[in-house]
Amino acid sequence: MASDEKSAAAFRTIGEVAQATGVAPHVLRYWEERFPQLRPVTRAGKRRYYRPTDVALVERIAHLLQREGYTIKGVQQLFARERGTAGDTESKAPSAPASDADAIATAESIATTQRDTLARVRVVRDWIAAALDEG
Repeated sequence: MASDEKSAAAFRTIGEVAQATGVAPHVLRYWEERFPQLRPVTRAGKRRYYRPTDVALVERIAHLLQREGYTIKGVQQLFARERGTAGDTESKAPSAPASDADAIATAESIATTQRDTLARVRVVRDWIAAALDEG
């Protein structure tokens, strides 16, 4: 995802994120309304700047929606379960997976999240090491 001109830890514009992920800018803005976890930094003129964690979240949402067949509501519920809270107000008890396939998909999703987090930690570690070497 990182271009030759920017480091992996650099912020990205909405156009750069759209080009890198294949998700149109208007869809990214829509997802910001639907997923409270997706909150890019906004500057003057309401320009959006996506952090590496935001880009990773966009990639994950796109994967779940486009490849795994989730709906927007399904992804919201998945994120709510991962946070440890119920996605709806009707029931605060965590719901059991409907099938073994759902349980496997949830486990795979958690593993993907853990891999994404580890990758982001490594990027930050490398960025700090590079900054210390320069100084």
